[in-house]
Amino acid sequence: MAVWSRLRTRPEPDSGGGGRRRRRWPYVVAALVLVLGVGGYIAFDRARPYLHGSGCEAAAGTSTMPLDLQQAANASTISAVAFRKQLPERAAVIAYATAIQESHIRNLADGDRDSVGMFQQRPSQGWGSPAKLRDPVQSTSKFFDALVKVKDYLDRDLHDAAQRVQRSADGSAYAQHESDGKLLAQVFTGRQPAGARCWYPPDKQTASRRPDAIREMRRAFGARLQVDGPGPLTAGAPSRPDSWNGVKVTNARAGWAVAAWAVTHAQIYGLHEIRYAGRHWQSDAGHDGWTSDKNAPTDHVIIR
Repeated sequence: MAVWSRLRTRPEPDSGGGGRRRRRWPYVVAALVLVLGVGGYIAFDRARPYLHGSGCEAAAGTSTMPLDLQQAANASTISAVAFRKQLPERAAVIAYATAIQESHIRNLADGDRDSVGMFQQRPSQGWGSPAKLRDPVQSTSKFFDALVKVKDYLDRDLHDAAQRVQRSADGSAYAQHESDGKLLAQVFTGRQPAGARCWYPPDKQTASRRPDAIREMRRAFGARLQVDGPGPLTAGAPSRPDSWNGVKVTNARAGWAVAAWAVTHAQIYGLHEIRYAGRHWQSDAGHDGWTSDKNAPTDHVIIR
């Protein structure tokens, strides 16, 4: 019995094939894991621009404010008009708080009674035609024109200054938006470098209309904004996506205000890349915001 027991437990002779197969198996598994990992990364990298959807963000320090594409474009326009009129940052803060309360910084087609636009200005109250009041540049310009007529508006409480312009039912409501107004003014007037970013998926990218973008930018910022570069600028000129234009700036604050305007209008005008002061923003990686670009100039904002 003891001999029989030993014979039963004696291992079968190994011809070598089974052992090699067992030794190869961990390598096969590792190779499959590697292939699946690489394939998953490639799939994620291709899908990543679609995962975030569309949106914008204004950020300064630890404070952030989410915006949609329309809100961000309108917000940058408010600061651009303030730049054209050479108004202090406080004027922009009052304008932002007012626009947040009246329309959430959206260009509304209608509102209470005959109110329209970002500031819900009323044609019947002498603000102008509905078409002009739905033009963000013109409606903002009208708001600032009225604001500077308010005596000592810079020294007044925000809600008091805003109410003397708007004459709304409850002027105290503007006060609640002062902190958001300060954040937006800090970002879009350029005091906060690289504070604005926008993103949208590739299927929302529009055809390049850079000449139109430059003309609209100069309409908002004013004719003193100098533009050069090889890209055509004349009305009706075809856009060349492989070319570029440069907006000349005399200081960092003006540069970042222009850069923020370009980023927030990129989807509208099919802009692909903005470069300034050692950083750049690219439409196909918009959610990453402003990344390092050591060759980006400090005297021009490059728009492609």
